[in-house]
Amino acid sequence: MGQELYDQISTTALKLYSTAAEFALTRGLILADTKFEFGLISDGSEKRLILIDELLTPDSSRYWPLEGYAAGGPQPSFDKQYVRDWLVSAGFHKGLEGGPPGQEGKGWTIENNIVKGTRERYAEAVKLLTS
Repeated sequence: MGQELYDQISTTALKLYSTAAEFALTRGLILADTKFEFGLISDGSEKRLILIDELLTPDSSRYWPLEGYAAGGPQPSFDKQYVRDWLVSAGFHKGLEGGPPGQEGKGWTIENNIVKGTRERYAEAVKLLTS
């Protein structure tokens, strides 16, 4: 990758995160973590850094409500942790991607209330961030 590109990606990612985290706080949210995906595009002999894929959505980021935040423990969230928690409680773990024991190859069916709860959490995060 080289030091110059590393520095450019690092500086860009930290600026994006800091700006987004500061904005989220003004909306009563903590941006606990996120991911950025970068790529390079060639313009002749010059390569430019570009941002690819989604960013700062509840699916690629972890947002927590500022109100009631308590360090060191689990937090209510507006992200896919809700689905992860349900999967674990339903018996999912690495190696069982194809479905529950005895139902291999059929995949996992997520309960309607989990789908609804996830949709509501995502919609609430969007509302808080964009209102």
